[in-house]
Amino acid sequence: MNIGIVCYPTYGCSGVVATELAKGLANKGHNLHILSYSRPARLDAFRTDITFHEVDLSSYPLFEYPPYDLALANVMVNLIKHEKLDVLHVHYAIPHATSAFLAKQILGDLAKDVAIITTLHGTDITLIGSDPSYKDVVDFSINQSDGVTAVSEYLKQETYNKFDIKKDIRVIPNFIDLDRFQKSNKNHFKKAICPEGEKVITHVSNFREVKRVPDVISTFDQILKNGVDAKLLMVGDGPDRQKAENKCRELKICDKVRFLGKQEQVEEVLSISDLFLIPSGSETFGLAALEAMSCGVPVVSSNIGGLPEVNTHGETGYLCELGDVECMGRYSTEILKDEKLHARMSKAARARAKEFEMDLVVKVYEDYYEEIKSGL
Repeated sequence: MNIGIVCYPTYGCSGVVATELAKGLANKGHNLHILSYSRPARLDAFRTDITFHEVDLSSYPLFEYPPYDLALANVMVNLIKHEKLDVLHVHYAIPHATSAFLAKQILGDLAKDVAIITTLHGTDITLIGSDPSYKDVVDFSINQSDGVTAVSEYLKQETYNKFDIKKDIRVIPNFIDLDRFQKSNKNHFKKAICPEGEKVITHVSNFREVKRVPDVISTFDQILKNGVDAKLLMVGDGPDRQKAENKCRELKICDKVRFLGKQEQVEEVLSISDLFLIPSGSETFGLAALEAMSCGVPVVSSNIGGLPEVNTHGETGYLCELGDVECMGRYSTEILKDEKLHARMSKAARARAKEFEMDLVVKVYEDYYEEIKSGL
């Protein structure tokens, strides 16, 4: 099949999943075209079976903000016409699904055999969904798609709750590259960071408010007070980094916390980690948690959104109510102090991650494409 994938070029979940999906589909012999306003972070090597199309945003004095949705629709029109697309798979409803509908309207019968698939990732529903100025557009764009998927049961239900959706929403979860995300021997790295054999606790995010990064610091403080000698690695960057640094200073534990910034090879950090913390206020899936689990790292997370669909309480880690730092500290201490429990949860975490193996989920998408195309 000739498949177009539209995504944001972010380090976040949707951009990563869309790009890795393109790679997985290309590995199965499909021709892939990726559309975005800049090259996605995970599209890091030249491939003859994946073509990147940059959506150019020309600047005119008339526009305070260039109309990206129209520029994107124009690129879609050209791709459908000249590359004979079978499927146009857009990640995020706004504005990608809206642009896809416009492109099909422009082409008329020339696009009648192109299946428009919209995958919902979260922000387009949980944040934009709360803004009434977009609701009608989101309703329309999703309902005009030929197929709609969501990355978790939680997000599926949230979409039905917040919008007037007539379409069936198929849950197809995010996935993991088990070969890349597996525990590897990085003892030299761990020795450099923890020369006294301290435990390593890790957090990975974009440091937005919803990730509640100060709670990570507070939880770590609880762990230290419970008698665990440990270091905390904060991977990522964003607007709440300063709040996290201030919390370290307030608690006088800065000497035990290292801010590593954005890391391309996050699996190397996870390979030396003993525990992963994710106290988020909203997670429609929890890909960062899954990546940690795939490296055999137990997870202590908030019990919200799609996280309970990934992190199994008492098996792969523990779940705590949102904002309950004491609970997260208590469970974290339990895992770090009990070697047998840690070993059991580490093994279970890797086993759970195997259920989200990349090739398995890519095959589900392939079958879904065929199903939707057969109904056009």
